[in-house]
Amino acid sequence: MSDAHLTERPLGDGPDPVELSDEPIQLSRRDPEGDPERGTPSRRRRMVLAVALVAGLAGLGALGAGGWRVLQQKDTELSTPVKVAGLTRDDSERARSTADYLRSGFAADIDLDRSFGTVYSDPADAKRAVLVFGGTTLLWQPERDLDSLFGLMADATGKVTGLREVDAGRLGGVMKCGTTSGDGGDFAICGWADHGSVVMAMFPGRSVDDSAGLFRQLREGIQTR
Repeated sequence: MSDAHLTERPLGDGPDPVELSDEPIQLSRRDPEGDPERGTPSRRRRMVLAVALVAGLAGLGALGAGGWRVLQQKDTELSTPVKVAGLTRDDSERARSTADYLRSGFAADIDLDRSFGTVYSDPADAKRAVLVFGGTTLLWQPERDLDSLFGLMADATGKVTGLREVDAGRLGGVMKCGTTSGDGGDFAICGWADHGSVVMAMFPGRSVDDSAGLFRQLREGIQTR
């Protein structure tokens, strides 16, 4: 081994030495400030993931709200009080026969756990008796089922015209009213449906608006959860 100091060695005829500069040595081709062409997909992926997350949370929220409504409404009970909304239950043989006919026809169109039919007379006008019929069952799509029943009613009584949604009141669900015709002329017909019940009623001698208000009152007295 030579005792000469390294700085004393001749450089010889080898390649020129590398000159060092003050510029930093770049070990990667990626721009430290961010390559737009490489950064865009990354940002896009983040945006897609964020949108998917928000949509997923919204979906879970909707599912939770829908599930809560089902649990809240599914255990519904229906009764026929003697007096409700200023009307009196008609227990005469003729009224009971009519109510049973309506109940049987209605129950044949939809699978119900329990069904009922009754006639309520109006003390102020015997011609304005209200026929109410329906039942309890678990409905996953109340509005769709109610629309189907209105269609079946149209087949039995004639076309239901002017069918529109009306305020369902504090019990929720969906309520609709329209007009149809019978032997006594035109009359209003209304129906409500929620996740635990579906009920319809006929209102001879009343307008749709009056019938909608009376139907909400009847529901308040008939339905409990």
